[in-house]
Amino acid sequence: MTLPPGPARPKAAPTVADPFYWTDESWGLALRCRTLDPLAAHVFTTRQLELTSAADWSRAGAAVGVTGVVTGEQVHGNAVFTLKRGGALPVSRPVADVIVSDRPDVAVAVRAADCAPILLADEVTGAVAAVHAGWRGTAASAVTAGLQALSSEFGGRPEDAIAVIGPCIGPCCYEVGTELVDAFAAAGHARHLIDRWFMATPPPRGSRDRPKRRVNVAGANRDQLILAGVPEGRIFTSGLCTSMHLDVLTSFRAEKASAGRLAAVIRPRTAPTVFG
Repeated sequence: MTLPPGPARPKAAPTVADPFYWTDESWGLALRCRTLDPLAAHVFTTRQLELTSAADWSRAGAAVGVTGVVTGEQVHGNAVFTLKRGGALPVSRPVADVIVSDRPDVAVAVRAADCAPILLADEVTGAVAAVHAGWRGTAASAVTAGLQALSSEFGGRPEDAIAVIGPCIGPCCYEVGTELVDAFAAAGHARHLIDRWFMATPPPRGSRDRPKRRVNVAGANRDQLILAGVPEGRIFTSGLCTSMHLDVLTSFRAEKASAGRLAAVIRPRTAPTVFG
């Protein structure tokens, strides 16, 4: 089947630090991580792939070498859906912001438009996870739920995981109210971590308004991974702000209802070690 061409490609891709690198796909640019390559076929899509049709998802699957991609009905929480070898594929999208899998014949994916798309792979078992973590998912420790599922379902250990945090809105562009600080406190996160994740913006002199905060979603998820036992040197963050690179990425905060979605897609390279 010949797929129609996608939207126009940008003239240049944003600079990314190693181990991230850009590839040229049938639809346009895609982002990958060299450290994750040996463990899992994966891709972070860009706005050139609109993800509005079955043909678009076929392109996303083809980029990681399969025809099928399983996604969840994302509700900004920490619910996990598990996809196992030999089991049936879901007939509808499961309600989950975390999908874990040991099946090399099908990919799993999350969608985002400012939220952090996070890919995990266990170096020993080969099992993988795709995690969707906006501020609500981050407050709910969705990435920790993904690590725990890799352990309980496939026998993985946090110290054997590779974690890759894809493009998401950065603190440069994510100004929020103090109610988000309260939500993280209510979720049980330590005060010193909340102060680290939320940077205060001083109000104008003489103003009685409560100071605005800028939240570092990628940084918060990185810290949660470290606290869960993933070595710092095995966590990789793209550093790309979705709101700052609208020619390649897409941002709900910047584009509102017209914003598209990006996908983080992953599948194991091989079947994992048998567990249990």
